[in-house]
Amino acid sequence: MTQLTEREAAAATAATATEMTTSAAVALFDRLEPAPAEMMTGRWRGEGIRTGHAMDGMLEATRWHGKKFDGPDAVHPLVHRGLGGGLYCVNPALLAIRATTAMPFRDAILRAVFPLAGPLLATRRHRARLRSILFRGRLHAAMLYDAKPINDVFARIDDDRVMGWMDFKGMEQPYFFRLIRE
Repeated sequence: MTQLTEREAAAATAATATEMTTSAAVALFDRLEPAPAEMMTGRWRGEGIRTGHAMDGMLEATRWHGKKFDGPDAVHPLVHRGLGGGLYCVNPALLAIRATTAMPFRDAILRAVFPLAGPLLATRRHRARLRSILFRGRLHAAMLYDAKPINDVFARIDDDRVMGWMDFKGMEQPYFFRLIRE
């Protein structure tokens, strides 16, 4: 029987974990290799990793599909699935993320309202950029929102999966998610 290296074990956990503590998610992220920016091109399906963060379940309630990286200055940070199954991109500048996070019955309201209101928030314009940034002492691919103080930083799980750390200025706890290449 072969024994996994620490990085291989971290990648196996990051590929499948759906829930963990924030400290476990931070430790896992730090054990993964930084994702290089050039690996991010293409469309990615997203899924949240529950850590007790106020945003847990929020993106899923809005029918969030993932992200699309067309180039360094051409990123769609929020791709959603419409009621008919088609995909559309949302302009994050039009979203009140902080206010929505604290809203009572948030997920139930979002599940009911976002499929109808979401297309009104749609955009064809790219609303983020892809850069390499120094994060926690290492150079990582990061998606920088144009109109929000948010950087999504990526660690490589394997060639087709990354773990994301949403660094939202003013929000103490990071939000974690995973992207799977389509």
